[in-house]
Amino acid sequence: MTPAVIRLAAEAAERRSAEVTDWGARIAWVVGLLVFIAFVYWLMRQGWKWRGALQSDLPELPAAPGGLPEHRLALTGRYHGSTTAGQWLDRIVAHGLGVRSRVELTLTDAGLDVVRPGATDFFVPAAQLRGARLDKGIAGKVLTEGGLLVVTWAHGDKLIDSGFRSDRAAEHAAWVEAVNLMNQSITTEGAER
Repeated sequence: MTPAVIRLAAEAAERRSAEVTDWGARIAWVVGLLVFIAFVYWLMRQGWKWRGALQSDLPELPAAPGGLPEHRLALTGRYHGSTTAGQWLDRIVAHGLGVRSRVELTLTDAGLDVVRPGATDFFVPAAQLRGARLDKGIAGKVLTEGGLLVVTWAHGDKLIDSGFRSDRAAEHAAWVEAVNLMNQSITTEGAER
């Protein structure tokens, strides 16, 4: 071998990375990172609980009365959350309204029955319905334009927007029309009295 080849072989051997020998420092970094992630999740949970405490003035959600009349419309899909009406980022978490879930919606002459497997069911009496519209987002969930059915309703002294997405999005327009017609007939009846 020539001296140049020996020198190149020595330089190549020096360029190899050193073996990791400081396992304690690496383990400390991993443990520190895991503690930091756990702390962030704990803070998020505390924020959720704090928001629920701030909204504790919201009355309990009504349950569906027995013997509901025949349904006008029904759909299955997803419940994406509820917000203060007109403020699509002000999520309401009190009484389980912030929990996303599957949903079975039924519109009857008595009101809107919201059945959520794994979460709190609730009922919106017909007199409390204020309207419905198609929208693209609610409380951190953004879809295509018109991909979300938003129903506005009164609960206590607060107006609430609840967002739903049907498994068959073509149903949304019929729901908007039915809820708005129901609201108009209730408003007209109330004005005549």
